[in-house]
Amino acid sequence: MVRLGELVAAVDAAYDPTWAEPWDAVGLVCGDPDAEVSRVLLAVDPVAAVVTEALDWGAQLLLTHHPLYLRATTSVAATSAKGRVVHDLIRGGCGLLVVHTNADVARPGVSDALADRLGMKDTQPLAASTTTLDKLVVFVPTTHADPLIDALSAAGAGRLGAYERCAWTATGIGTFTPLPGADPAVGAVGERASVEETRVEMVLQRADRSNVLRAMRAAHPYEEPAYDVLELAALPGDRGLGRVGDLVEPLPLNELRRRLSKSLPATAGGIRSAGDRFQVITRMAVCGGSGGELAGAAAAAGAQAFLTADLRHHTASEALADHGIALIDVAHWATEQPWLAHAARVITDAFGTTVEAKVSTLVTDPWTYRAEPVSWKISTPDA
Repeated sequence: MVRLGELVAAVDAAYDPTWAEPWDAVGLVCGDPDAEVSRVLLAVDPVAAVVTEALDWGAQLLLTHHPLYLRATTSVAATSAKGRVVHDLIRGGCGLLVVHTNADVARPGVSDALADRLGMKDTQPLAASTTTLDKLVVFVPTTHADPLIDALSAAGAGRLGAYERCAWTATGIGTFTPLPGADPAVGAVGERASVEETRVEMVLQRADRSNVLRAMRAAHPYEEPAYDVLELAALPGDRGLGRVGDLVEPLPLNELRRRLSKSLPATAGGIRSAGDRFQVITRMAVCGGSGGELAGAAAAAGAQAFLTADLRHHTASEALADHGIALIDVAHWATEQPWLAHAARVITDAFGTTVEAKVSTLVTDPWTYRAEPVSWKISTPDA
C-alpha cells in the first residue's frame, strides 16, 4: 500500500520543488498525505474534463504540469471553474499535485522529452541553472567533530550529487582566554586555553543556511563557536531551461517539420516554421512551453533551428533578422505533453505495479479550430 505522502516524496526527488521559479505554485494542491494511492493520472492541464477523466478511471491522484492556482486566491468556492475543480477532486477522493517549472529545469525534464521526440543527442541545457552554495567552516574540539558533522548533515549540509555527509577535516591547536562573564566548556575564566580542534568544512544550499547554523550552534560544545560562512561562486549546473544538441539524422527544415507532425501530438494550431525550408539542420535547440526569449541563446549555442511554443511576432522577426536562426512554433500543450510519459516512469520506477500511472488521452490545448486563409496567397509555399 502506497500513501500519497510517499508518492509525493518520490516525485519531489526527481523534480525538487526548490528548483521551481519563485513565482511558481508547485506541490500538493489538495489531498491527504495519509490517503492510499494506487492510480495516478498525468495531464498537462488541471481542467474540468481531465478531472472527470481521472475520477471516471478511479484515480486517487491527478498530477499536472500546469498549476491550478498560479496567483494567490482567497476562495476555492465552486462558483468559479477552478473552485469547481477543487470540489470535484475532493468529493471524488482524488488529490492534485503540480510539477511545473521544477520539471522544466530538471534533467531529465520537459525539454529532454521534447528533444527525444526530435532524435537529438549529446544535449546540454540552453540556459543552465546556477548553483547557489555556501561553505561552512567551523572549528570544534576533535572529540566532538563527528557528532557535529552528523548534526550539520541532518540539517542539509554536505550534500553533493548522489552523496551526503560530505565533509573535509584537518586538525590543529585552537587557543583562547575566557573573559569574566564567560561560561567556557573548556578551560577557566582568565586562563589561556589550548585545545586540539578539528576544522570542518561542508557545503550547503544557501536556502538552508539558517537551518544549518541553528544546528551547528545546538550541537557545538562551545558557548561561542568560531566559524565562517563563505558564499561560493555561482556555477552553471547540468539542469536548466531548454536543450541544445545534434540531430541523429540531419534534415532539411521542411522535412524536420513534417517529421514533427508525426512525433508530436496533433493540435488545431499545427506546426509552423520560419526560415529557409531547404536548409539542412544538424544542430537543434528546443524549449518546452514558452521559450521565445531563448532564441538568442539557441543561436549562440550553434543551433541552426529552435523549436518552442507561443512565439510572438516581434520575437520571431528579430530572431530571424538578428540571429539568422530558423524557428519552429508548436502549440504550448504539444511541447509539454511528451514529458508526461517521463513523469509516469518516475512513479512506476519507484513503486512498480503497486501504483498504476496513466497519461491522459485528452487534448487540452485551448485552440480547437483553424480556418485556412483563402483571400491571400502565401508568397513562399512549401513544396
